[in-house]
Amino acid sequence: MEWMTLIISLGVVTLGAEALVRGASFLALRMGVSPLFVGLTIVGFGTSSPELAASVTATLAGSTDVSVGNAIGSNIFNVGVIVGITALIHPIRAQIRAVRRDLLVAILAAAAPWLGLAFGGTLPRVAGVLLVSSLVTYLLFAYRSSRRARLEDVELAKDELLDTVAVPHLRLLDRTWVNVLLVAGGLALLVAGSRVFVTAALTLARAAGMSELLIGLTIVSVGTSLPELVTSVVAAARRNADMAVGNIIGSNIFNMLGVLGISAVIRPQALSTQVLALDVPVMMLGILALVPMIRSGGQISRIEGILLLLGYGGYVAILLLRQP
Repeated sequence: MEWMTLIISLGVVTLGAEALVRGASFLALRMGVSPLFVGLTIVGFGTSSPELAASVTATLAGSTDVSVGNAIGSNIFNVGVIVGITALIHPIRAQIRAVRRDLLVAILAAAAPWLGLAFGGTLPRVAGVLLVSSLVTYLLFAYRSSRRARLEDVELAKDELLDTVAVPHLRLLDRTWVNVLLVAGGLALLVAGSRVFVTAALTLARAAGMSELLIGLTIVSVGTSLPELVTSVVAAARRNADMAVGNIIGSNIFNMLGVLGISAVIRPQALSTQVLALDVPVMMLGILALVPMIRSGGQISRIEGILLLLGYGGYVAILLLRQP
């Protein structure tokens, strides 16, 4: 029964994220921002909305290990599995110049949990405010830069989004009021679905004797990362490198500055020794690995994709071996 609840609630969360991303993407393109900005922020952050909903739900329930594990585990899954699978489907071509600023922000954001070292292994509310403020600053700067996009680039991106809609009459999505309803409905589904999802995941994992941190790093983070996986795979299949790479980089930024930051504002987040000594370094290595991959011929090859998948498999194996 709990497994069925988990699957259904995950479906609701994924549907909510899809509605939110699609509606917000069209609204952003109507404002004249660039396709890369949409990938880095609207799509990247929108597909991370399940992580935010799950971490906030876990924090309110007093399970900060699940909250922290979800944010960090999602970032590790993003690079190890999503980039890996996406590269296997089609080598990801992306110029380092196009994502240099955002990749640097993602690297700096990955170090955010280490702020806890200055507060005795806890991210207090003041640190949460700092992280959220950094996210807002980044968004404002990225938005101003994106306004320089050419009109034809924006129209092309809008057509690509419309082409992903299977049912022709759903091209009504090009209308503003429809997208506003999608954003509102998507948020509602996310909130409702995440509450049920986190509760079901905790019940199942505790019955199996798993620690709450392991639950967050694996079950919850993988489940909430499915929207990123779907978005990046579709973008790669359509050879839209800006959207695929931007989605992952933007999602990683939002998970650290937004998800972790907002959770810390609600309730100080406890950071265990494992998180600081193992999980955060693995997350940092993952995002750093993208730099030479993108620089090498301007693409992430299939071989590099396999290496990322093997790296994630090794990380999960270490987690399971450490489990009492």
